[in-house]
Amino acid sequence: MAVAHCMVHQIPASSFMLPCMSPNETSVIPLTAGVVASGPGLHGEHGTAETNSLVLVAEESFLCCLWGETHANCSLYTAGMETKKFTSSEISSLAPQQTDLSWNIQCWTKGDLELFVCILKLSNKKSYLNGEFKINLLYVLSELSLEDMSTGSLKGNFMVTPCNCNGSDKYECHIPSLKLNYTYITWLNIINGVTLLQSPLMSVRPINIVKPEPPLNLRLEMTDKGQLKICWSNPVLTPYPLQYEVKFSGNATQNAWQVVEIVIETSLIIGNMLVGSSYLVQVRCKSLHGPGFWSDWSTPYNLNTEDVMYFPPKILTSVGSNVSFHCLYNDKNKMILSKKIVWWLNLAEEIPERQYTLVNDRVSRVTLFNLSATKPRGKFFYNALYCCNQNRECHHRYAELYVVDVNINITCETDGYLTKMTCRWSANTNTLLVGSSLQLKYYRNSIYCSDFPSIPPKSEAKECHLQRNHYYECTFQPIFLLSGYTLWIEIKHQLGTLESPPTCVIPADVVKPFPPSNVKAEITKNVGLLNVNWTNPAFPNSDLKFQIRYSVNREEILWEIFEVSNAPTRSVMIKVLDLCVVYIVQVRCSGLDGLGYWSDWSKPAYTIVQDIQAPLRGPEFWRVINEDPIRKQKNVTLVWKPLMKNYSLCSVCGYIVKHHTSENITWTEYVTNGTTYTYPWTEDADTITILAVNSVGASSMNFNLTLSQQMSTVNIVQSLSAYPVNSSCVILTWTLSPQMYVITSFVIEWKNLNEEEQMKWIQVAPNISKYYIYDHFILIEKYQFSLYPISPEGVGNPKTTDEFIKDRSEKRNDAGLYVILPIVISSFVLLLGTLLISQQRMKKLFWEDVPNPKNCSWAQGVNFQKRMDIL
Repeated sequence: MAVAHCMVHQIPASSFMLPCMSPNETSVIPLTAGVVASGPGLHGEHGTAETNSLVLVAEESFLCCLWGETHANCSLYTAGMETKKFTSSEISSLAPQQTDLSWNIQCWTKGDLELFVCILKLSNKKSYLNGEFKINLLYVLSELSLEDMSTGSLKGNFMVTPCNCNGSDKYECHIPSLKLNYTYITWLNIINGVTLLQSPLMSVRPINIVKPEPPLNLRLEMTDKGQLKICWSNPVLTPYPLQYEVKFSGNATQNAWQVVEIVIETSLIIGNMLVGSSYLVQVRCKSLHGPGFWSDWSTPYNLNTEDVMYFPPKILTSVGSNVSFHCLYNDKNKMILSKKIVWWLNLAEEIPERQYTLVNDRVSRVTLFNLSATKPRGKFFYNALYCCNQNRECHHRYAELYVVDVNINITCETDGYLTKMTCRWSANTNTLLVGSSLQLKYYRNSIYCSDFPSIPPKSEAKECHLQRNHYYECTFQPIFLLSGYTLWIEIKHQLGTLESPPTCVIPADVVKPFPPSNVKAEITKNVGLLNVNWTNPAFPNSDLKFQIRYSVNREEILWEIFEVSNAPTRSVMIKVLDLCVVYIVQVRCSGLDGLGYWSDWSKPAYTIVQDIQAPLRGPEFWRVINEDPIRKQKNVTLVWKPLMKNYSLCSVCGYIVKHHTSENITWTEYVTNGTTYTYPWTEDADTITILAVNSVGASSMNFNLTLSQQMSTVNIVQSLSAYPVNSSCVILTWTLSPQMYVITSFVIEWKNLNEEEQMKWIQVAPNISKYYIYDHFILIEKYQFSLYPISPEGVGNPKTTDEFIKDRSEKRNDAGLYVILPIVISSFVLLLGTLLISQQRMKKLFWEDVPNPKNCSWAQGVNFQKRMDIL
């Protein structure tokens, strides 16, 4: 059933009276003129407010709705009476003595828009109503208008909130968690003992009775034209425009307030009329359009002007910006003209006059350009600007300038799955003011980034967390790969808010792929190249470029980088110098277009040392001949040095000793372990070749040595000398006899004759006659040096020496002599020149006072060269 005859009182944006009377006094029931007796629905907007009171009656004669267990009945007093609108005379007939009690009620929505408050204050009551009252506020809310409501929608849906007593006969009711644009239907239940009274229905939209918070941050500022103005800030969470009422008081001790003006701006120009005076100012506000309450008055602000006033008194700005300060100088109640004002920075630097502007006769303005970051001076983190007179007399008050470097680098990267973007940034806390808070702000464009990103009017905040590396990190998930994210850092401080230069990032352009997987590395056989292959990451699907870093696996890793622009086969061959070592290899990838980041390096892969080719050559070897006079037999022991890896490629599993005699007999012996081989020498001539063998094959390039009984008696070396340089080097020189043999090489043997140590040998080139032997020599010991000439015909007879040559004349071949001799000669020449110069200076010093006979009369005629005897 539509609520057609229920009369509802519209709660006004002001206080109203609620009179109550006993159930037996029912002849006349005055109603507020705002109550509608008949109409299209449940509302009261068509009434006229001729009186501002509302009758509260007993429940059994409730004028609007009686609630039963099965139905809700709307009637006026009795079911048989028709609904009527009462006239003014009927309303006025209710005498004060007819009411049992009256309530003064005021309801409003608090400025935080979260709480509906009703204050009930008892104004009078009959003596028989003793004891405390128990009051409940019942309400139903609906997003429908009053015309569309029905009693069925109200029945059983009401909620109850108790009203608390806050002193003598004063009660406060709250409805929390408001929905501002919904309609609230409310009524009051008042219980006193056994008496139950219920108010008529009342309706309200919370948005229409908001009581805002008072304006904040009252302050004195100056316009560009040098006019003073009082400014304030809006209360927070105000959902509509406001109007403001400003009042002044010229005496702080008296409550003589004068309302100056109602304005819609958050400032009021007061000019210079208050300069030199003491005033208090307060501001309050209310909704500019529609109903609502005035807020409380703001905290009084003292307009007491000082001798020197700066506008603004403090400025927080960023590096590279330009700022201006205004100054109003009143020296001992005498205003200093603006043309006589000079500005100083930190009392150490006078600001050039070209940066001054005469705003008017009283106000001077200075502008500072392209500011640098403020350097802390002890406990001060600002620059001080002083307004002084022409006599350079500065007042102790100053303006403070804080300049902060807000160039914060923000970097972002999109993960390999292309599902989230992580942004990082770091702020230098040494350059930020104490008490600053930083927050990442962003705005997502549709599909692009501007060439010159700017901070948009709308933005969102992103929560970032400080990491151990002193970087802040925040994550965007999900992301739009082709959207442009404009990012900047907002720095908040009590002096103001600064913003870092914005940067724009497209997630698709900052992808950091996952590293390649399944990386394998090996040295290829026969070719001897480092072969690296891998599996590409699943994302992104675009073309990739790769970097391969490799190094010999040792304690100190020295990486080499090899880059591949595109590798469709996902493998690459790299030429390396050493084929017989273990290599450590890693791979990473990045977009071929150059956008985004390199991935992390893959897990390392290691090569295995294995034979690549047959050894490049066989070992160098020598023979040691031992004669057995008892058996009349010569034994030859072949000795060789282990083959280096760069020749063995990469290991040697054995050696093949090949013999070829002068009778053209050939045989071989296989040596698996060791580097020596002994056999009896029974032939006149025996040519020996030693081959190195690994898993791939035998060496093809080898050394030959012919042992010949006849050649061993041929003297080819004429002389051999040994010169000790120091304990680690001996010079061996030799001369050859004229001979017809072609020398292919020499073999030098040496050993310490005083100790039983193994003989050492080395093979040297055939075209030299001097060789430096590096070893540990004890110069007081006796050594034997032997030189064997090697030719294709065999090994010649050696030349042997067992003593060092120590004569000075025989050491002139020593290279050290050619270094020392020029030094000695140069020193001698320098010393001789110094003596000649000293002699000339001494002669001048001692003969300076000898008189010139031409200038002295007494000396004329005296022969200074003739010896004169002193009598």
